[in-house]
Amino acid sequence: MTPNPGTEHESLRAAVETLARTAYGEGGGVAALTRLSGGASRSTWQVDLTGGSPGLILQRQRAGGVPGQIGQHAEAAVLRAAAAAGVPVPRVIAASGDPVSREATSGEAASGEAASPDVAALGEFVLTERVPGESSPAELLRAPGFQRARERFAAQAGTALAALHAIDPGTVPELPARDPLAFYRDVLDDLGEPHPALEIGFAWLETHRPPPAEPAVVHGDFRLGNLLLDGDRLRAVLDWELAHVGDPAEDLGWLCVRSWRFGGPGRAGGVAAIEDVLAAYHAAGGSRAVTPEAVRWWEVLGNVKWGVICVLQAHAHRSGAERSVELAAIGRRTATVERDLLDLLGVPAPPVPGDMTDGASASRPPHDAPGAAELVSAVREFLLGEVLTAVEGRTAYLTRVAANSLAIAAREITMGADLAAGHRRRLDALGVADDRELARRIRDGSLRGEKVATAVAEAVRDKLLVAAPRRVHGPTT
Repeated sequence: MTPNPGTEHESLRAAVETLARTAYGEGGGVAALTRLSGGASRSTWQVDLTGGSPGLILQRQRAGGVPGQIGQHAEAAVLRAAAAAGVPVPRVIAASGDPVSREATSGEAASGEAASPDVAALGEFVLTERVPGESSPAELLRAPGFQRARERFAAQAGTALAALHAIDPGTVPELPARDPLAFYRDVLDDLGEPHPALEIGFAWLETHRPPPAEPAVVHGDFRLGNLLLDGDRLRAVLDWELAHVGDPAEDLGWLCVRSWRFGGPGRAGGVAAIEDVLAAYHAAGGSRAVTPEAVRWWEVLGNVKWGVICVLQAHAHRSGAERSVELAAIGRRTATVERDLLDLLGVPAPPVPGDMTDGASASRPPHDAPGAAELVSAVREFLLGEVLTAVEGRTAYLTRVAANSLAIAAREITMGADLAAGHRRRLDALGVADDRELARRIRDGSLRGEKVATAVAEAVRDKLLVAAPRRVHGPTT
């Protein structure tokens, strides 16, 4: 039987209201519960309350997710530890596994009212206060109202990270510790999808690894999009599902990953120079083991990690764990991440063949015109020209994702045969049967060197011609 979305929404709303009334009394009535866009591993909901407070944010575990994410009870624990350490974070109202959640589930909420709704309907969740501010990278990087916040970003980000890394990991025993290279390589192997460019990254990381640092509590996803700012300050660090115990340089390297600059000029999150963030970090007592060299190694690792996560997110859709146009589209971001990785490692971007085109293909017999690519383009034009103007919020966001996915499909229909033939010639020149053998031989060291790097760079270029043609012609900021 197909679930009724309306019934599910009402059960979530009733469960949230039980928890909100436990925290706020009569002011905890739920006026509205609205699902927000984005979120690779959580579904996120905005909760508006009747009592006039800024409201709440509900995050729920969803299928698929990302490798290494923690449960939401552990996420609540690290949020509380971060708040105690002086890191700006939202206040936790309730989380799965908390006593208040168990009491509400059994109908023993503080209000004493009988027969409260079943909070178990929320599954794995964390409910926090909603902090006023802006998290959109486009706004934070470009809007005039955030100029002062941009100027203070390096100092505030460095100070927040120093406070975070000062937490005794023993106070948050729920957090995992792991070797990042082995972990993400195992994740990629489990997916069974070879990526020679990522193997080049793994090989570099193995031979350039910095000395181990004292383990610290690491956020794991410290970047624009997960940072809430107002006009002049960092108000909150959000989305702690990748928190773990590791090297403190990881958070600073992840902040530098090009995907998280969103077109901004600063290496640190598109906003600031990483040297300025490091200076503030050290001035606030951050680990001296976090050097520019260590940050660069973790920046390379961050690109490999994000590439693996892109593959994993697409796999969640393809496997049926969660059918989602958003997750499907993320798989095609992998090529952009691979090009960013090769840029970091000094592998030049090869020229684009002069005969490549992304124009619509003619129909081939016995089919009538228009051809497949033209039909795909027509549907895309319909989505952008008519559907997008009639919808808003998450549906508008997903409409844009769907339209972009159709543009990718049209280019693959048009160019796919020629690009496949060119890739076959590259593999033959290297003496390998397919990408799987190429990736395996890069890993075992039997195929390395400039010729291999050039062939991999050409393959990444061809993927970008389909997935992100603007990225082919040079790096974005």
